[in-house]
Amino acid sequence: MKQQQQKKNVPAAKQTVARETVVRDTGSLFDKSNIRWMLIGGAVMILGFILMAGGKSDDPNVFDEKAVYSTTRITIAPILILIGFVIEIYAIFRNPKP
Repeated sequence: MKQQQQKKNVPAAKQTVARETVVRDTGSLFDKSNIRWMLIGGAVMILGFILMAGGKSDDPNVFDEKAVYSTTRITIAPILILIGFVIEIYAIFRNPKP
């Protein structure tokens, strides 16, 4: 009788109920093909950053406008970086096939 009275006085939040939990092995979040696409996207972005950095000038006192404002640095490199980001987004959202 004392046990029944004690259980009634305990708030519902403190009473523990044994529940059965189901654990499923879902595997890795990314598949090998996802990781491959991520590496490809990273390589494309790195290539874009390297092209944007350009080369070293022979004389640091001379400003070479053609080297600084070249098509490679202004147009091609940023496009490659954006393509790399698109590849990364594709790699993250791609569902691995079972």
